[in-house]
Amino acid sequence: MNRSPITRRTVLQTAGGFLVAGGLAHASGLAFQDAARGKIQKDLIFRTTEPRNGEPELAKLVKSWQTPTELFYVRSHAPNPVIDPKQFQLKVEGLVRRPITLSLDEIKQLPSMSTTATLTCAGNRRSEYNGPEYENVPKVGGVQWEGGTIGNATWAGTLLAAVLKQAEVTEGAKHVWFEGLDQIPKNGAVIGFGGSIPIEKAMLAEGPGAPLLTHTMNGAVLTPDHGYPLRMVVPGYIGARSVKWLGKIVVSDRPSPNHYVSTAYKIVKKTEALDWSESGPIYRFPINGAICTPLSNSNVAAGEIDLTGYALPSGRSGSKIKDLLISADDGRTWTRGELTGKNMDFCWQLWKARVKVNSNTKELLLRATDSAGDFMPARIPWNAKGYLRNSWYRLPILPTK
Repeated sequence: MNRSPITRRTVLQTAGGFLVAGGLAHASGLAFQDAARGKIQKDLIFRTTEPRNGEPELAKLVKSWQTPTELFYVRSHAPNPVIDPKQFQLKVEGLVRRPITLSLDEIKQLPSMSTTATLTCAGNRRSEYNGPEYENVPKVGGVQWEGGTIGNATWAGTLLAAVLKQAEVTEGAKHVWFEGLDQIPKNGAVIGFGGSIPIEKAMLAEGPGAPLLTHTMNGAVLTPDHGYPLRMVVPGYIGARSVKWLGKIVVSDRPSPNHYVSTAYKIVKKTEALDWSESGPIYRFPINGAICTPLSNSNVAAGEIDLTGYALPSGRSGSKIKDLLISADDGRTWTRGELTGKNMDFCWQLWKARVKVNSNTKELLLRATDSAGDFMPARIPWNAKGYLRNSWYRLPILPTK
């Protein structure tokens, strides 16, 4: 994988309010260091710290429809790359008539737009695959996420379609690859995180589903954890397609050969070569939801209790949450929740409800449907990577008299 070297080893990250210096020099010329080493965000529960993978406590997550940056989940596969913005270059090549290289300043001078969109990790709720429901199958590895790898932010940048138009995409183009500047040891080599999306999605030039080359999050410069200085944001698609620390875009006639497209982020029963080859990459996220308060295994007095949570419609254009139901008696009866917050394309909705529990109530159930006809099923099949867990959300509680 060819990249332009970034030789200086310092970057001033204004949004985070700290100066990162030094780093480890690699053969590619890039300098790498965990940009917040020793400054772990106290607002996140970090499942791993090298690389950094953290999610917020659910009760904090749903206090605001727009997720504050400090409560937005962090998903990384390697230490944060330290990138000098003055040396940064984005290459656009492949099936284009005019390959181009853009500096960060040149990207920021392009027409700007903003969009509010929810990103969610394909592994959100993965830990549930290791619960009693799946006793007779192997344990699922990977980061053991609960329900907090989801967030709704306002992103600003320039349209991917505008940059591709400038490069003049040629006939035969079917996919657009994104390559990150992080460095991940994989199978004896070092690769950047990669993603790709269909050309039809990439060329969307209007509407909230249009992909953005993003340099601003919630009105401030991206933090290192969220892809500084440049990342993709692809509304409606799993977070893995919104590649952070973006360094190269390649227009191609096929999906990216990057590991995180060709042999990861797919639904498989086994992790053998044939299984990976027979399964296609995950693009759109499915409908999903969670009960966020009370917290799991909380002591709850018998009587009426207040619940809050989130619900995410599927990543289809125009899809909205249509109905949201909660049960305190194992699905025999259901109470309708009240949707709160804004109702916008490619965004979650928060909700609240009041339900009655008694001394026999051991768990609360949540299910939802959306306007596209998608629904949270009672149960979903196990898969080897623990992706797309969107069955009924089950919250265990400890009833008291």
